[in-house]
Amino acid sequence: MHKHQSMKTQHHVMPRRVRAVLGPTNTGKTHYALERLLAHESGIIGFPLRLLARENYERMVRLKGARFVALITGEEKIVPPDARWFSCTTEAMPLTRKVEFVAVDEIQLSSDPDRGHVFTDRLLNARGNVETLFLGAETIRPLLQRLVPGIEIDTRPRLSSLVHTGHTKLSRLPARSAIVAFSAAEVYAIAEIIRRRRGGCALIMGQLSPRTRNAQVELYQNKDVDYLVATDAIGMGLNMDVNHVALASLTKFDGASLRPLTAQECAQIAGRAGRGMKDGTFGTTAEARPMSEALGDAIEAHRFDPIERISWRNAALDLTSPDALLASLNAAPPRRGLVAGRPASDVLTLETLSGERDIRDAARGRKATALLWEVCQIPDFRKLGDDSHVRLCHRLFMHLLNDGGIPAQWFETHIAGFSRLDGDIDTLMHRLTGIRVCAYVAARSEWSDRALHWQERTREVEDLLSDALHERLTARFVDRRATSLLRRLDSDGARELLSAVTKDGQVIVEGHAVGTIEGFTLKPDREDALPEKKLMLRAGRRALLHEIPRRVQALTASDDSDFALDSHTGTLSWQGVVIARLARGTALLSPGIQILGGEFSDTKQRDLVQERLQAFVRATLRKALAPLYALAATPHPSSGLRGLTHRLMEYGGVAPLLPAEPGSHGQQALGHFRRLGIFFCPFGVFMPLLLKPGPMALRALLLSLWHGTARPEFNASQITLEAPRNAVLAPLGWVDVGAMWLRLDRVEKLLADLHRLARSAPRPLPGDFASRHGLGKNQIGDMLVALGIRLRLPAPLPADQFGPPAPLMLLAAARRSDRGKRKDRDRIKTSGIVKDSPFAALAGLSLRPRQP
Repeated sequence: MHKHQSMKTQHHVMPRRVRAVLGPTNTGKTHYALERLLAHESGIIGFPLRLLARENYERMVRLKGARFVALITGEEKIVPPDARWFSCTTEAMPLTRKVEFVAVDEIQLSSDPDRGHVFTDRLLNARGNVETLFLGAETIRPLLQRLVPGIEIDTRPRLSSLVHTGHTKLSRLPARSAIVAFSAAEVYAIAEIIRRRRGGCALIMGQLSPRTRNAQVELYQNKDVDYLVATDAIGMGLNMDVNHVALASLTKFDGASLRPLTAQECAQIAGRAGRGMKDGTFGTTAEARPMSEALGDAIEAHRFDPIERISWRNAALDLTSPDALLASLNAAPPRRGLVAGRPASDVLTLETLSGERDIRDAARGRKATALLWEVCQIPDFRKLGDDSHVRLCHRLFMHLLNDGGIPAQWFETHIAGFSRLDGDIDTLMHRLTGIRVCAYVAARSEWSDRALHWQERTREVEDLLSDALHERLTARFVDRRATSLLRRLDSDGARELLSAVTKDGQVIVEGHAVGTIEGFTLKPDREDALPEKKLMLRAGRRALLHEIPRRVQALTASDDSDFALDSHTGTLSWQGVVIARLARGTALLSPGIQILGGEFSDTKQRDLVQERLQAFVRATLRKALAPLYALAATPHPSSGLRGLTHRLMEYGGVAPLLPAEPGSHGQQALGHFRRLGIFFCPFGVFMPLLLKPGPMALRALLLSLWHGTARPEFNASQITLEAPRNAVLAPLGWVDVGAMWLRLDRVEKLLADLHRLARSAPRPLPGDFASRHGLGKNQIGDMLVALGIRLRLPAPLPADQFGPPAPLMLLAAARRSDRGKRKDRDRIKTSGIVKDSPFAALAGLSLRPRQP
């Protein structure tokens, strides 16, 4: 008993111990601090982020129970009556509460020009009754020794090493990588790229609520995704299984200007790579330039310039009036190493409000000034860049001063406005920042007689918004199917993938629908991203190892009715799916077959498909060009007929005349040819049945392939065609008649009709001659000239004579040369006969028989 009392007395007289644990990331500093906190009867620990305060609160609850653990942040206060251990944000630490242990994490943030004054105040003034512990980077050691005399400093080495790997493209980043950007826009852009190339990612940003952040972290930690895209908030103690950290930029906008990252900031972020005893790597990616060798070496060795100055703001405030308060806030730092930081939001709000007449009239005396200062310290979470936050603080101050509290109507209106769950990611994040302001106001219990009710309401709305935001982020930036398949394909178990093809052609791999098999080609569900398309193909090919041979067998056994040839495009379809197209072959009527795509495992499968398609094409040609193939199949005793048949097969049904044709065959032979469906005219020998629309369309395709030119656009049912000159039109069966083309069978009939009319002597051309041949009256003249018909022009009329001109005489005695045709055309133009005038009546045209 005496010994126990002696130890107890010694405990009470022990001097208050102030210590610091310094070192790089992954040294176990936070874990050690929590151990020390919970080893004492009571304690407070302050964290730089609400996320960290919430995370460690939950850890402490698991160890000590919710009855004894409290959480205090600007927006949340969970303080059980028996609370002994407090997890807080640094700003919200209840320093008036006497506890045995006090700790502050990331104490090097004292140098931050915006928030640093809060950390500096804790460094100088926050003390536990028994032990005080500061955690931070080695760079703050000199200032700690200068500002806190007698402080004990313990330096801890990193548990694992960091290795600089240089610059890596986004598409080549390894799995379990964190990509760090410095604005929401950059985070979204990079996340979209990662989704397309690697299946998806989780997002971490400072603006996220703890609930959303935890859900996103769980998405990453559970390996639903292998990539994390974050802002530099990741550098503040968020521990995850990250193997590689890639900085997407080496500059950041700090609220005032765009500046380069310091070496210490880069190290703080890069230090998230590796956990426990596992080494990590770091580098740059995206548009960031490679790190300098000196910077990379400094991060690897944890060697940085010491912090020389930290931010300070006077904590001994004069609350007699707003002016006096501002003067005390702007007091000069009292000692070396302390500097004034940038004016914080609360000071700027106070400066604006204190200049307004109604505020100056109302804020008289210490109590009103203190209340005004409390209202000005409401954080501007929304950061809209206008005066909306100042107006908000103005209204709340007047409510508190005049009404004694915040009216219920204010809470109802604002909470209802932020509780909607529709909208995109940015809209939900804006509402979350708005509800955080409401939560901060509700957390001030003395400001409302129903504070607990409003705290519960704001927490409920924040949870709903957080869940909706998580769903939006996941829907936009995560493709679970692609991520899962990629992971399996990159693992050693890729060979064990379960895959199948459904009856409707859907390809299933590991329960995921990756695409559809069309013919013999796998069509991925996503066609917008090439890397993902490759992924789908890799996954689907295993499923096709058995499906493709089955389909090849089914194709080879299919009837011709299952196939189709598009005579316009030259594509070949099987069961309604295009699988091949025609190409130039060894002969006009023997086109080649080009298979389109296909997941064939060997050339034999492709050859079987090609052979079956060639058989179908041969059958299609024989059916469409039946008269030609029937002629070729008929045995001909005459060598002349055999040669003519061979020539028609070679040219596809329309062949040029030989120099001596047709006179060399004799009238009897020509009659036999006509009975066989072969006709002669000065422009070639042809088979009229092959000039019908169906055969004509197919021959146009074959001729364009053979000549290597574009297929001419035409309507085969027409007898005249207005089309630009094309190498295919003449062998196809069209004759150039000047401004247009006339179908060859119509040319033959027209010339035969002219021959019959002018057999014995010139005679007037019948008035219905043009319409009989399907031609217009204003076309026949030019056509006859282009066909080589000689013209006899009438004498010109006297100038004073009216009425129709004398008849235009056409002589059919002989075909004209090109020079003669041009001469005849010129004579027509100069004869005074206008082509389109009603005087160019064809009833008066006469012909002279062609000379033998």
